[in-house]
Amino acid sequence: MAQSIQVKRVTVTKEAKKVIDQLREKHGDLMFHQSGGCCDGSSPMCYEDGDFKVGGSDIKLGEVYGCPFYMARDQFEYWKHTQLTLDVKSGRGSSFSIEIPMGVRFIIQSRMFTEEELQALEKQDPLSA
Repeated sequence: MAQSIQVKRVTVTKEAKKVIDQLREKHGDLMFHQSGGCCDGSSPMCYEDGDFKVGGSDIKLGEVYGCPFYMARDQFEYWKHTQLTLDVKSGRGSSFSIEIPMGVRFIIQSRMFTEEELQALEKQDPLSA
């Protein structure tokens, strides 16, 4: 009998976890939102939990390191076949994301899900429908 695999839509790097730890010390609980805007508006944004008002057009993809991660529903249609990895890079972005004063910015890396992962997602994930 084949063993089912657990697939996450969004993951996080060790480097991003370190920044999240520093931000939590200062700001408390956090949340992320990935919009479909242009320029830095298409970067993942980090907020104090509740500071960004999630609307009916946003969906929760999962959690990264204990932080809810949301995306605009129309953007999800483009990304639903990919696994997103939250990472961090040196450099200042021009957004409202709270890591900006630290001289770093969150970014997204992506990779296509395998056929096996897509099949597992169909079984485990109501977003796939």
